[in-house]
Amino acid sequence: AVCRTNGFFTLPVTSWFALRKAVHPLVKRVCDTERLVCSKTCLNANDIAFVIDGSSSVGTGNFRTVLQFVANVTREFEISDTDTRVGIVQYTYEQRLEFAFGQHNNKADLLNAIKRINYWSGGTSTGAAITFAADQLFSKSKPNKRKIMIVITDGRSYDDVRAPALAVHRKGVVAYSIGIAWAAQDELEYIATDPDREHSFFVDEFDNLYKYVAKIIHNICQEFNSQPRN
Repeated sequence: AVCRTNGFFTLPVTSWFALRKAVHPLVKRVCDTERLVCSKTCLNANDIAFVIDGSSSVGTGNFRTVLQFVANVTREFEISDTDTRVGIVQYTYEQRLEFAFGQHNNKADLLNAIKRINYWSGGTSTGAAITFAADQLFSKSKPNKRKIMIVITDGRSYDDVRAPALAVHRKGVVAYSIGIAWAAQDELEYIATDPDREHSFFVDEFDNLYKYVAKIIHNICQEFNSQPRN
């Protein structure tokens, strides 16, 4: 269903005898990972944690914009307890688990839960939030799921982000960082999985977050389809 409008996934053959002539073009398409990013499997094989900055500099209106961005990314995935699961942490100086993986097991419930998240307001301890997400979410991740963390922040952290980020990278978490306005570029790069250009993004204002929805989905699927299969 994801790929039905894409002619790349249709291979017309004029007759049974002509099947042998389809082997080479079929192999070429199967090996073309750039074009195979549309594969539905990448949309139902993840545990995704959003780590959202709720500090005072964000403000209520901008926080709603962040939640809309989270909803727009989430909407692209197949959501259920056996498909992609989503958890959210909001942080200031402290951290709050908004909901855990598998707590909302269909897309409508999940999108409603995102909409209901209340803005917290406070300081900015991004490093502690990453560690909290690892403990509260990824420690309960399913072994057959790709672990993805998307950190959204609008300022420099009051604590160190390098050690917490390195720790989650070592646990196999693919980390994306999205910085807005006063976010620190060096911290965004520490948080992001290498290569940074594929996992770290910056916008000058909250209203431009929407520009990276398609890019993040594309990168998640591209990486999934480039992984070796058993």
